Amino acid sequence: MPRYDAPVRDMRFILNEVLNIHSYNNLPGFSDLSEDLVDAILNEGAKFTKEVLHPLNVVGDNQGVVRNSDGSVKTPDGFPEAYKAMTEGGWTTLSANPEFGGQGLPHVLDVAVSEMMSSANMAFAMYPGLTHGAASAIEAGGSQEQKETYLPKMVSGEWAGTMNLTEPHCGTDLGMMKTKAVPQADGTYKISGQKIWISGGENDFTDNIIHLVLAKIEGAPEGIKGVSLFIVPKFILDADGNPGERNACGCGGLEEKMGIHGNATCVMNYDGATGYLVGEPNKGMRTMFVMMNAARLGVGLQGLAQSEISYQNAVDFAKDRLQSRSVSGPKAPDKPADPVIVHPDVRRMLMDQKAFNEGARAFAYWTMLQNDLEHRSEDEAVREKAGDYMGLLTPIVKAFLTDKGLQGCIDAQQIHGGSGFTKEWGMEQFVRDCRIALIYEGTNGVQALDLVGRKLPSKGGRAIMAFNAELDAFIAENDSEDMKLYVDGLKATKAQLQEATMWLMQNGMTNPDNAAAASHDYLHIFGYTTFAYMWARMAKIALEKKDSGDGFYAEKLATGRYFVTRMLPDVAAHLAKVKTGAEPLFLLEESQF
Repeated sequence: MPRYDAPVRDMRFILNEVLNIHSYNNLPGFSDLSEDLVDAILNEGAKFTKEVLHPLNVVGDNQGVVRNSDGSVKTPDGFPEAYKAMTEGGWTTLSANPEFGGQGLPHVLDVAVSEMMSSANMAFAMYPGLTHGAASAIEAGGSQEQKETYLPKMVSGEWAGTMNLTEPHCGTDLGMMKTKAVPQADGTYKISGQKIWISGGENDFTDNIIHLVLAKIEGAPEGIKGVSLFIVPKFILDADGNPGERNACGCGGLEEKMGIHGNATCVMNYDGATGYLVGEPNKGMRTMFVMMNAARLGVGLQGLAQSEISYQNAVDFAKDRLQSRSVSGPKAPDKPADPVIVHPDVRRMLMDQKAFNEGARAFAYWTMLQNDLEHRSEDEAVREKAGDYMGLLTPIVKAFLTDKGLQGCIDAQQIHGGSGFTKEWGMEQFVRDCRIALIYEGTNGVQALDLVGRKLPSKGGRAIMAFNAELDAFIAENDSEDMKLYVDGLKATKAQLQEATMWLMQNGMTNPDNAAAASHDYLHIFGYTTFAYMWARMAKIALEKKDSGDGFYAEKLATGRYFVTRMLPDVAAHLAKVKTGAEPLFLLEESQF
């Protein structure tokens, strides 16, 4: 059975040393955040995920979920008990608003715990993750009465939450949805339609489920401009705010999936269910995007999380598995063969994973710090810049981390050889579970289009100009011999990003197909650039402490060197493909495929 041990040392390094989160002690939530408290949360989170959640990962994969004849769902053995332990431990309240029962700690700390949970048991972690996103959407767009009614019990985990967007005939193109909302005399709406692929649509461990449902009010404008958002509880609340009458909605079936078997992915039927409008009519996408963007950041984290647990087990296997001799001579002469970790190709895959995991962790946490700054800083300029960054970077976190995270899982499976293709070793589950991350919450191709078509030109390109200025400042401040490798790598990939951006400006406006054709490779150039910045920042700290006697810093520098010399060169290939434009993609007529 595979193992999982949360990488607490690396998490602590990023939070305390690279991001220096304690320097933000003037912001709400940060002021009470001592290093001892950070350590306590990370250590307890590591213990909970290792001892409670991870042992259920294989159980959930093997058992899956079962729909009963009455539409209720049985989750895998141990899931209800684990959920109870999670809520009793206060893990769902970590960064939530104290007004509704949360602890109000920074999101950047919460993201570390979320990574642990997703590594330990991705299917389980989706239940509280979606509830957190649904609560965020209600807090952003709901009335005060709706917030006071639903949020305390969603924050505590007593009630769950979902997001209902996709229908059988429409996925990304939500303007095509058919779910309708009929106004009632009492101000409620009757919601009718079918939604599919609803993660956590049912469970057997919460008293109520608060579904956020997109639908069109009768007479609404066509397309996306006519979409409204509704709260549709599984149980309608009584006069005291407790679950009462069963609403006319439920799980009509369970999706048979490639992975995440422990999560109840439901077909949800709404048959005149009572719904409550959130915000203004026809403005539902504005509020739902709060949840969607939170979900996209969470999905990017899933790519990292599955790559991390795959890496840990690949390292164990590579050290233990004896196979062939090193090409430069025996490294374990007392054994019949050398461990496979001596072979350069195995080292390549392990180093690819390690450099990705540590760069992705720094990037994801830094991005989440921007979320804290956007919502907690009193400085308008800081909030504006952080908000711009969140818009610009969210599609990169989602797509780049899942693309590369899946590759990390595949590489770990490859290191296991034939064993990686069997269930016993766990690698094939990590590959199957991770695969969905490239698809849901907007496929990675859609993320790339969003980056190129919307996020780059937004507000006159203000976000990317601020990002480039930040990189320039870092490069100028760290022009030293010790930092040369990392600064030169950052400088080179930044120049390639600028070249790709200029190409898009010159060729994408006249022919939108050029921009769309370049979008995938452009997003990867941007992703590598963010990683180059993160690795340069990590190297700066590690260089300052390399003589401390702690081998962690020397290890960090070696991994950073690998990233710069072996992984950054891929940017040149992506840039070359950007410049080919759309023409090679349309050389064949449709009939020739």
